[in-house]
Amino acid sequence: MQLIDNYQRRFKYLRLSITEVCNFQCQYCLPNGYAIPKDGAQRHFLTLNEIEQIIACFADLGITKIRLTGGEPTLRRDFLDILSLIYADSRIKVRALTTNGFRLLNHVADWQRAGLTAINISVDSLSSDTFKLITGQDRLREILAGIDKALTAGLQTVKVNTVLLKGVNNHLTDYLQWIKYRPIELRFIELMETGMTGDLFNRLHISGQCLEQQLLAEGWQRQAKDEVAGAASVYAHSDYQGKIGLIMPYSKDFCQTCNRLRISATGKIHFCLFGENGIDLRDLLQSPTQRDALKSRILSGLTTKPEHHLLQQHQTGLANTLSYLGG
Repeated sequence: MQLIDNYQRRFKYLRLSITEVCNFQCQYCLPNGYAIPKDGAQRHFLTLNEIEQIIACFADLGITKIRLTGGEPTLRRDFLDILSLIYADSRIKVRALTTNGFRLLNHVADWQRAGLTAINISVDSLSSDTFKLITGQDRLREILAGIDKALTAGLQTVKVNTVLLKGVNNHLTDYLQWIKYRPIELRFIELMETGMTGDLFNRLHISGQCLEQQLLAEGWQRQAKDEVAGAASVYAHSDYQGKIGLIMPYSKDFCQTCNRLRISATGKIHFCLFGENGIDLRDLLQSPTQRDALKSRILSGLTTKPEHHLLQQHQTGLANTLSYLGG
């Protein structure tokens, strides 16, 4: 059995959210910080046993890359145990994490020993003042030191994510100097509209094409992708150790190369970040004896995956905040 949808897209990459909680207050995601849902219902996130069932099932279905997302995944007290579960399945070749980096400096070596192979750290500005304005946290110096430590920790890949905000952080000069002697893939991500950020989107969205044109004019060359690569178009330059990635979800045909599926922290599978619904898997995550039924539900649901999102029409689906599914 393989994960192939109606448009012949093949899926080998799973983004697994393990919490919706985050300790940052990023303006484009959780500007007021994480809050208990309005209905007051307590959120019960996936247990270790349920995560183990997810790993085994998706490995059976051909997944070779799992990325832990949130919220902030490292807030979970059992985070190392979760990494170890993924490492224990030899079929998962890439074990990745997306983090805001607040625990990076003190813990990245522990994560690498527990099996982590790749890491993405969110850094929305190299200016301390602007970073604090965007994230609500005055931790830039600590996070940058953590990134330098990650580069020496034995990880296969270190990437940095920057959400493009018009007039705030869309100037390349400082970033280029920073990656000149660092083997980092710096990824600029277009601001995406969610249910909570319509006004912000209208004010601060800028297309990544403006950066793409600048890179091409300065001699950067687009690189080929491998089958479990993310959504970025990656550019390299002989004068730089680092690379630049551009994630442009509003560009034409962006969804044609989609290769990832998403599991929410409460056990629903989502076939599009901006889809209208998710399919609950939790009742089938309690025992290995349910594995065949779990696979059948996933494969049946995959037939409903849309050809593309509708962000251009301002239809954001269930994505009220990016912390729900980890972006």
